[in-house]
Amino acid sequence: MTEMILLKLGELVLKGANRYTFEDKLKSNLARRLKSHGKFRVYSRQSTTYIEPLSDECDMDAAYDAAKKVFGAVGVSRAKACAKTKEAMLETVRTYLAGNLVGEKTFKVESKRADKSFPMTSIQLSQWVGGELDELYPNLHVDVHNPALTIHLEVRDYAAFVHADPEPGAGGLPVGTSGRAMSLLSGGIDSPVASYMMAKRGVQLEMIHFASPPYTSEQAREKVLQLARELVPWCGRLTVHVVPFAEIQEEIRRSCPEDHFTLIMRRFMMRLADMLAQELRCRALVTGENLGQVASQTMQALAVSEDVTTMPVLRPLIGMDKEEIVKIARHIGTFDTSILPYEDCCTVFTPRHPKTKPSVEETREYESALDVEGLCQRAMAGREMIRIKPTL
Repeated sequence: MTEMILLKLGELVLKGANRYTFEDKLKSNLARRLKSHGKFRVYSRQSTTYIEPLSDECDMDAAYDAAKKVFGAVGVSRAKACAKTKEAMLETVRTYLAGNLVGEKTFKVESKRADKSFPMTSIQLSQWVGGELDELYPNLHVDVHNPALTIHLEVRDYAAFVHADPEPGAGGLPVGTSGRAMSLLSGGIDSPVASYMMAKRGVQLEMIHFASPPYTSEQAREKVLQLARELVPWCGRLTVHVVPFAEIQEEIRRSCPEDHFTLIMRRFMMRLADMLAQELRCRALVTGENLGQVASQTMQALAVSEDVTTMPVLRPLIGMDKEEIVKIARHIGTFDTSILPYEDCCTVFTPRHPKTKPSVEETREYESALDVEGLCQRAMAGREMIRIKPTL
């Protein structure tokens, strides 16, 4: 029989009557991600999702790597299907896991008998296969507590499956099961990680980026688009909405106190993101803000920036240390791009002594010197929509 990919579902199995909504979304997400790697059949049975290649041209290595980045599964295995007999399973272990058997010194066999009509219990099957392997391979010794190799046998309804230890899946919930949100994407380390973390909770994302040419370069813009490309394998299809921001920053510098510059700039970003989110039927905003990290991310400053929004602001990094954020950035592949030395609009016109404990009322008063509505309308009229294609 053929080699397949098995995905073990995580918290999806705890869902109630709507569980199949989550499973269906996981299957459709998988099918979309696998499309460029060949023709596959994706289906679910007994709390496991199966990826079955339908031709010899399928790229199983690429499909396996793609499946590990699809949210909704906690474990991913490459497995070989075989007949539901103990002899067939033993022979499949010997051929399919030959490299593992020769290279390790200790092992154990774990069996799962989902098909209760199978004549042996799980323990009996593990003992029989383990005993046979112990005799056939002098280098191997049984160690049920800390084995170097665990051989998994799964007796399912229509076939048995043999595989080694599963690799961790992406976890979380399938993208698209928790609604849509607008993520503010800068060129830094934090905002891509925040986007990843909300996608992991099933949120379908739209991206908004604020560009300030001539103060920011074309390289800075391309850096942000590259970050979006690096998020696609995790988040699925993305669109980046690039909003011109230079006029707003110039007006703030001209009309507002320097120590409030960043605060008022953040308020405009939140306004514009909110406007676009409503237009695209998003239900929340996502930011990479982290409590106390910079002057504009104190409790008082966050209250000032959130004052202009009409929907929830999701801040998944709010209580994390920078080391934790960097670790995730490295894991998802955005860190090296994030640290490229190109300025974004957040580093333009940075005040020398920013206000760390502002009040909403005072900030509103300073902001009243600006034509807020006109500035926002012109910025929205000049926005550009860029659909991000995955890098193959």
